[in-house]
Amino acid sequence: MSDIATVVDLLTDALGADAVDVDPASLASASHDTWPVSTKWARQDEHPYPADVVARARTEQDVVAVLRVADETGIPVTPRALGSSVTGQPLPTRGGIVLDVSGLVGPHSIDEIDMTVTAPAGTNGGELEDALNAAGWTMRFSPQSLYRSSVGGWLATLATGQFSSRYGGVEDLVVGYRVVLADGEIAELTASPRAAMGPDLRRLFLGSEGTLGVITQVTYKILPLPADQRLQAFRVPDVPAGLAIMREQAAAGLRPFLLRFYDTDEARHAMADPGFDGPVLFVGTEGEPAVAAAEMGVLTEIAARHGATTLGPEPAAAWMGRRFDFSTVEKRLDTPGGFAETIEVAHTWRHIHGLYTDVKAALAPLADEVLVHFSHVYPQGTSMYLILLGQVADDAAATARLEEIWATAMRVCLDHGAELSHHHGGGLARSPYSRRSLGSAHRVLRRLKHALDPDALLNPGKLGL
Repeated sequence: MSDIATVVDLLTDALGADAVDVDPASLASASHDTWPVSTKWARQDEHPYPADVVARARTEQDVVAVLRVADETGIPVTPRALGSSVTGQPLPTRGGIVLDVSGLVGPHSIDEIDMTVTAPAGTNGGELEDALNAAGWTMRFSPQSLYRSSVGGWLATLATGQFSSRYGGVEDLVVGYRVVLADGEIAELTASPRAAMGPDLRRLFLGSEGTLGVITQVTYKILPLPADQRLQAFRVPDVPAGLAIMREQAAAGLRPFLLRFYDTDEARHAMADPGFDGPVLFVGTEGEPAVAAAEMGVLTEIAARHGATTLGPEPAAAWMGRRFDFSTVEKRLDTPGGFAETIEVAHTWRHIHGLYTDVKAALAPLADEVLVHFSHVYPQGTSMYLILLGQVADDAAATARLEEIWATAMRVCLDHGAELSHHHGGGLARSPYSRRSLGSAHRVLRRLKHALDPDALLNPGKLGL
């Protein structure tokens, strides 16, 4: 590996001095994301994974140049966009270059005939969605981080959105993309609209977290804005009843755009009512008015069969208005000794209630509140999202508690055979558990890594690699 001064000189020659940064404040900023553990490190002025240099790409050719410098010098490269990861994905575990791709921005292109939008990978997702809405279109992709995340980052982390029960995850949204490989070669992966010429190579880099290549441009599906929307909230007798409603509607082939079921502890937050005394289900349908009305009617019948009663549309509408608000977690983390964490997992219908019971019991002694909701539904099962809030003596104790929470949650999930991540990806938080979670499939991942990045320079330390 070359010394960092040589690398800085090569990067400066390739990108220009204004795109290469070794300022200590910049390096510190590039060495953290919004993972609560990393947030607590930053509050204590601790930087366990410091970058050596930040290289800011403004074009695809800049990305090519950086990866060729890395290939030539043997220095690791950690891609980073808007830094909204909550699991430590863009933290440079071996130092080296942090490749900032948030500057890959510029005009987007809407194809109204084929119903697609193409944009540079660093484009802010919320800004793109706003521009599409102004033109009468939508991606209908709505992660809580919509206005904090990039459209390329969605692919790299295999993200999904709050409306996935109707529109699916990013794997259902993507049409094609461009990626720069470890040696600087550019590959374009697409299908028009579907292809059966060998494996679906578009899937190869989805969820790879920058370990196999750097995404530079994306093309996503778009739809006309929905003509109608219906909302409803239901009081539900208990958690098994709520899960039964979700399973039955999935089996019936319904496609509500909104389907969020909260246990009693989180229902108090969802309803903004500390005295609310039971689980609650928020439902939304949309599309052509007759279809949206019919789907809501069937959903209401299914809910009633399981003992649910209607509360009106207002609670669900209120949630729609604040669905991007992350302030509860942020405020707690910004308090000395305060801690907050979000962990999302998934399991089948057969096993999800047992997982819920055991993981909540295991985590209860570690936090003041353990809140749970189920919000992404499939014919075979559902995701489960945990929010933990608590207070300890100081930030050092909070860091230790967060690490204990992760170890406990992952142990219980592995014991249950659950998916360790539904949509936040692996990052540093889950990397130690990746091999056990993936089992024999991890051997395939390792072989892909060796083939595409034989010197292991791209985002080392993630996905158990």
